[in-house]
Amino acid sequence: MSTPANSAQAEAVTPTLLREWALPGGGSGKDDRGSVLVIGGARKTPGAALLAGVAALRAGAGRLTLAVAESVAVQLAVGLPEAGVLGLPETAAGTVVGSAAAGLGAELEAADAVLVGPGLDDKDQATALLRELLKASPGSPGNEPGSGARQPCFVLDAFALGSLPELQDELAAWAGRLILTPNITEAAILLGQDVDDLHRQVPDLAEKYQAVVTCQGVIARPGGSKGKAADEPGLWEITTGHSGLGTSGSGDVLAGAIAGLRARGTTDSQAACWGTHLHAAAGDRLASRLGGLGYLARELTEELPPLMMELSA
Repeated sequence: MSTPANSAQAEAVTPTLLREWALPGGGSGKDDRGSVLVIGGARKTPGAALLAGVAALRAGAGRLTLAVAESVAVQLAVGLPEAGVLGLPETAAGTVVGSAAAGLGAELEAADAVLVGPGLDDKDQATALLRELLKASPGSPGNEPGSGARQPCFVLDAFALGSLPELQDELAAWAGRLILTPNITEAAILLGQDVDDLHRQVPDLAEKYQAVVTCQGVIARPGGSKGKAADEPGLWEITTGHSGLGTSGSGDVLAGAIAGLRARGTTDSQAACWGTHLHAAAGDRLASRLGGLGYLARELTEELPPLMMELSA
């Protein structure tokens, strides 16, 4: 991907930067490390929700709930006994229906980070699901949280991203607590144009959707974001990563890691920078041991804890 000379300059995400931008501590128990809710997992693609959930736990989240198509809920509960699993209404083809969000009120109230998208397989149903989530989310107009109630961050990936252009005028409720994880193709859909300059166009995406965006190793936050230090940069770039990361399920791992970090109490920008670096560095580790191609997305998750430990030393 080319970067013209007149594009914005990004701050390199290095181990030194991350050590100075330390993650929250582990606390005294799982409740101190936050709760992640993953919504996705159609009948044909339950593994995407599984990968994202494992990555969230490997990134240090204390609790995990998977909300997936009812027909695969039991299998996922057995496959990932560390998670709570909720079966959602589905179509005859196994697609999670948009109205399923109406039954997630308690889970949304309990979540610190909500990841939507891994394993969804229908754009129209995903759009309806997001629209219902916008209405049901704590902090949304007409659904104001009580004193002390969580206002979770929303992380959107995969099919959830393709719905955003249609919903752009409805996203105000999530402004300041939204993270997007598009690949190049999804970024082009979000912008409505080809992506050929990440340093210019990822910040454009961040401004358009008032979200922190990570795309192909470039991370941007919108200007004037709440809760950010005045001297905090708005554009970062990962300095590591191997082409072998372009493998099935890799994006689910990235999104899950970011959600897990965000649930622990990081800022949106910190979760995106740390998560993107950890994902890329995990690919480097696997490439050095197994070769540049052929490692699996599930293997990326096992590298996350030791990488975090090294960066915290």
